[in-house]
Amino acid sequence: MFGPETELTGWASKLQSIVRILLALLYMQHGLSKYIGFPGPPPANFHAFSLLGLAGVIEIVGSLLVLVGLFTRPAAFIISGEMAVAYFMNRPPRGFFPLLNGGELEATYSLFFFTFFLIGAGEWSFDQLKYRRNRHI
Repeated sequence: MFGPETELTGWASKLQSIVRILLALLYMQHGLSKYIGFPGPPPANFHAFSLLGLAGVIEIVGSLLVLVGLFTRPAAFIISGEMAVAYFMNRPPRGFFPLLNGGELEATYSLFFFTFFLIGAGEWSFDQLKYRRNRHI
C-alpha cells in the first residue's frame, strides 16, 4: 500500500519545512524571554554581555533565520553547537543520562538543528527559492 514511490513522498519536503518552522518558533521563545521578557520572565541577574546574553542573541537571530529558511544550514549548525555546549557545560555534573540530569531539551534541540544542518530547509524556504532562481540562470 505504501511503497517508496507513493503520493506521500511529495510531502516529505513540505513536512520538513513545517517541522523547521515550528522548531524555530519554539526555540525563539528562549531568546525572547531573555531580552524582552516575553513569553516568560528573563533569567535572574541577566546581563546582555555574558554567555547567557550571547546565547540569547544566537537564539533570536538563529531562530529567525531558520524560521524563514534563509542560510538555514549555517544557522542550524551554530544553534546545534550552542545547545551542545549548553548541555555539556551544565548537565554532566548532575549525571550522564539526559532524563536524569534534566538535559533532554538541550539534547533534543541540538539533534534536531544538526539534522537541519544536514538536510537543509525544505521546500518552503528562502534557501529553496534562491536555489531555484540560481538554477535557471
